[in-house]
Amino acid sequence: MRRRDFIAVLGGVAIAWPWEARAQQSAMPVIGFMHTASADRFPHLVAAFHKGLNELGFAEGQNVVVEYRWAEGHYERLPEFAADLLARPVTILAATGGDQSGLAAKATANTTIPIVFEVGSDPVELGLVSSLNRPSGNLTGNTLLSAELAPKRLELLHNLMPKATKVAVLTNPAAPGVDAQERDLQRAAPAIGMKVSVLHASKDTDIAPSFAAMVDQHADVLIVQADPFFTNRRDQLVSLSNHHAIPTMYPFREFSMAGGLISYGADIADVFRQTGLYVGRILKGEKAADLPVLQPTKFDLVINLKTAKALGISVPQSLIVAADEVIE
Repeated sequence: MRRRDFIAVLGGVAIAWPWEARAQQSAMPVIGFMHTASADRFPHLVAAFHKGLNELGFAEGQNVVVEYRWAEGHYERLPEFAADLLARPVTILAATGGDQSGLAAKATANTTIPIVFEVGSDPVELGLVSSLNRPSGNLTGNTLLSAELAPKRLELLHNLMPKATKVAVLTNPAAPGVDAQERDLQRAAPAIGMKVSVLHASKDTDIAPSFAAMVDQHADVLIVQADPFFTNRRDQLVSLSNHHAIPTMYPFREFSMAGGLISYGADIADVFRQTGLYVGRILKGEKAADLPVLQPTKFDLVINLKTAKALGISVPQSLIVAADEVIE
């Protein structure tokens, strides 16, 4: 019996379809997606990434496959993830969740598989690209301008708490780009009559002692620097800040949504949508070298009035008017 007759006897389409579907899926382009944090923390960012893909006609499971890797805050796993995805091999790699992810991807990858990164620091200083306008390699992506925004966050916090003179800054000393953020804050603080003290936390056991040190130093206000380590622990940081009744400026709206007093930073969801768009454009034939590194165009100032009331803080009307979102 010939094979096609055998298939017909068994029902034809019903038997042949699963094999055909598998063949189609294996022929789909494969996107490697790795992130420094946990999957359950950022479903809205994954959704935004897919929105960008959808805008260019790509849908997971229909004409593209996505392989996910989540480091859950263990940055040492990122090189392993990158190597695993690139060996699969993926068609393109999205290295998201901060500087560590982009650096691990670049260090592990060859020069042919395109990489779209999402970082907080200057990607030229990090060595990811040769220039923002002409990356000239197999990498491109987005930067959140974290260092550049540090003085603006200090200014907004000063507008909220004009009598404050001592500002504590919580940083991760293990993070790339942290020196630039600290340097910019140290330069900006004297102009508005403030003095900066830097507190470090790079692992879970560092967080509580850092807050204890802040209390001992009688800090008036706190700034939490932009870093995936802190973003992944936003609930803990917000809880400690509110428990110690210290007015705190956070780097992203997700902190304010979790009960944080005030936040200012790039719209991360829009950045992830742009990352999805870049992945889609490269899948359609464009080269990473020809796509300039994107800088955010949307910034969110979010104020949580419920938290302000609990802390006994009267938020100036000028800040309320300037806010992109006010949580009642």
